[in-house]
Amino acid sequence: MTSVIEVKNLSKSHRKTKAVDNFNLSVECGHICGLIGPNGAGKTTIMKILAGLTEKDSGEVFFFGDSKNLDKNRSRMSFMIENPMLNGNMTARQNLEFIRYVRGVADKKRIDEVLDFVALEDNSKKVSKYSLGMKQRLAIAVSLLSSPEVMILDEPINGVDPEGIVDIRKMLQKLSTEQNVTILISSHILSEMAELCTDFAIIYGGKLIEEFSADELAVKCRNHISLKTDNISKTTFVLEDKLNIKNYKVLHGDEIHIYERIGEIPLISKTVTDSGLIITKLTNDGESLEEYYLSKVGGSK
Repeated sequence: MTSVIEVKNLSKSHRKTKAVDNFNLSVECGHICGLIGPNGAGKTTIMKILAGLTEKDSGEVFFFGDSKNLDKNRSRMSFMIENPMLNGNMTARQNLEFIRYVRGVADKKRIDEVLDFVALEDNSKKVSKYSLGMKQRLAIAVSLLSSPEVMILDEPINGVDPEGIVDIRKMLQKLSTEQNVTILISSHILSEMAELCTDFAIIYGGKLIEEFSADELAVKCRNHISLKTDNISKTTFVLEDKLNIKNYKVLHGDEIHIYERIGEIPLISKTVTDSGLIITKLTNDGESLEEYYLSKVGGSK
């Protein structure tokens, strides 16, 4: 797959504070990558650097494999960072018409297309009367005006009610699957990110902690039996020879995760102990994205 966004060794300091520290990221074409981290982790700073709103101290940024023509390539992208710039005294159509003019989008029909896509009715209601969810949908419509190949969205569902969150998720998934739009998104709502994203990057203290796909997350977090004994090598032999268990992994050399026969802990326990092994851990586990994230950053928010 082709990376449409690539960041190498990116660093940025605010006065004496390192906001972004030697950060690396790669986002493939058509994927939805979730940038996960607490407030102050560096998410917004990274997005501002990508948008050209702030300068990096060091490192390289590539758009569509090109690090030389960033401004030119930004014309193929859209950015929704922090609060969307909307005029509360205008209607949705008036906002879009003004922005279309400023950005030089020639096709007037594009306004009807994006309003329809985000399910906002064309009426005389002023944006100041909109709910937060409606304002976020309008902000997404603004981002779509220029038919971008890449969208960078900073907290687009922050403060939106559950129904609005689902609506925005469906819109973004449709853009990805039907129009092959690449999306880099940040959010504090990790349960929603788990539903939406194809890839994840955990950032903490300005540093990349881990990068993984949704498929890899499913393996990391799926239900399993965690087993530790005084002899892991012998234990794997017992699992295979006496219980015919093949679907397991040995992690860190001292723990086994078993992905089959999840409901048979008593039988597994008896078989292992009858073989002369001492069990030091035997639990039924499984993590959400939030739990996995907390395990990687040490439970700090």
